[in-house]
Amino acid sequence: MISPTYIPLILRQIVRRPARTLLTVGGIATAMFLFIAVQSMQQGVALATQQSAGDNTLVVYREDRYCPFTSKLPEHYLPRISAIAGVKSAVPIKVIVNNCRASLDVVTFRGVPSDSLGDQLSASVVVLEGSIEDWRKRSDSAILGETLAKRRGLRTGDRFDAAGVVSYVAGIVRSDQPQDQNVAYVHLDFLQQTVDRKLGIVTQFNVKVDDASQLESVAAAIDAEFRFAEQPTSTRPEKAFVAQAAADMIDLIGFAKYLGIGCLAAVLALVGNAILLSVQDRIREHAILQTLGYGGMLIGRLIVAEGLFIAFIGGAAGTFAALAVIEWGQYSFSIDGLSIPIQASASLIATGLLIATGLGIAAGLVPAWQASRRTIADCFRAV
Repeated sequence: MISPTYIPLILRQIVRRPARTLLTVGGIATAMFLFIAVQSMQQGVALATQQSAGDNTLVVYREDRYCPFTSKLPEHYLPRISAIAGVKSAVPIKVIVNNCRASLDVVTFRGVPSDSLGDQLSASVVVLEGSIEDWRKRSDSAILGETLAKRRGLRTGDRFDAAGVVSYVAGIVRSDQPQDQNVAYVHLDFLQQTVDRKLGIVTQFNVKVDDASQLESVAAAIDAEFRFAEQPTSTRPEKAFVAQAAADMIDLIGFAKYLGIGCLAAVLALVGNAILLSVQDRIREHAILQTLGYGGMLIGRLIVAEGLFIAFIGGAAGTFAALAVIEWGQYSFSIDGLSIPIQASASLIATGLLIATGLGIAAGLVPAWQASRRTIADCFRAV
């Protein structure tokens, strides 16, 4: 440990070569920015695709269809789905997107029956603006997820025009569910008439089961019910459905973890190089410090602390810059109307800072060990 009384000395050593320090800190900040961005994408994938014990939602889709434009199911399937043992509720949904390909700016409209919006929204939803009651009063109204509203700069009372659908913003909600964050909920009949000019056709059914342990059995029962129908179905848990639809994109994000590893290696190399050059410049000063009573171990600890400070400053700059960009942009990967958010949680920020400081300590160990073993005579012979 280093006494706080030595902190001014450590800071003075850091700033004595301002150009070198700024370049090192800038390199560390860039590497940590990329690392946090990659980890935020990985965290979003986990949130959107990893099923938890409490998940109880199934998605009933048209068999062998993926894009919402190609999945068409008769709305009259609803009573037959609701009658299956283990089904708690079923909601017919019409999905319209302005872009069916992978994109960072996809607008997804979900048409739901007026009396079923509460069943579709998760229990954790918080209404930030407007109200569900206002949504029910107008046939062209929309409830927006917070991410979509921020990205498009929309507030309650605005007109929202996308994918050929013009709606009135009746409310904005916050949810911990990825598929609620980047979506506009509108009335089912309004969306059907606006897009297809006809009623009775939906994209999917979202089914909630009584018990999460029944997901697989209920999914099999639904598909068996419509196996020989004109429009057969394919039913999967919601997060498994997201994982399958976005499999290629998830693989690409998974590959990006190697970029994160490379960023950490860059941090280690940058800090190690800066400390090594700094120590070589100060060999004579170390001899003077020894004559003043500074032991070799203390000099070594000062050098390690110097690496820690540089790494922490650069790591904090890169980490909080990444957080600011992610929060400002409200980015999420979307494909086939499904969203994978890019989110930087508090735990990820803390992890990034800990990793940066840990690498700073590790980078300073070898130069500190070398400096701690030099005698006063060795120091003067080295200059």
